[in-house]
Amino acid sequence: MRKKWLIPIFIFILIFLICTAFAMAVYIRYPVRHLDTIRENAGEFEPTFILAVIMTESSFNEQARSHRGEQGLMQLMPQTAEDIAGRMGMTDFQPEDVWQPEINIAMGCFYLNRLHTLFGCPELALAAYNGGQGNVREWLSNPEYSRDGKSLNHIPFPETRNYLERVKSNQRIYEIILKVTGRS
Repeated sequence: MRKKWLIPIFIFILIFLICTAFAMAVYIRYPVRHLDTIRENAGEFEPTFILAVIMTESSFNEQARSHRGEQGLMQLMPQTAEDIAGRMGMTDFQPEDVWQPEINIAMGCFYLNRLHTLFGCPELALAAYNGGQGNVREWLSNPEYSRDGKSLNHIPFPETRNYLERVKSNQRIYEIILKVTGRS
């Protein structure tokens, strides 16, 4: 009879440990880094969107380099970074600056906002970020992919289709993380 009170305490401790382990696993898998820089540069986008792009592009690996040559957190191609630096008025930009998280995020956000201005919506901006501006223009002019020339009803590149889905999924997770941690 005296040991019956041990069962609820054991269950409480077990639930607490499971919840703590789950929270730690989510935090490790979905880090929230450079949030001030992201908020400062997000422009038309929610910070959760930028966090999701970074997660999808590099998993927050500041030294990430793709097989195609994209660099840093937001995986910028060197020639794209040079172009962005010029458009941003960064007269002292050096190619190695792209490895600095604050610069990489500022440039990636600038580029995404520019694509948003060109194409008019986040989905098309994201498709252009991944699949290229020329491809998005081509898809928009093709009735097989766009009914109205302003939105896409089909993205022919599986990589770009999957990329958009991963960013959307990651954004939903970051919305929850920021809300739960009181940083939204």
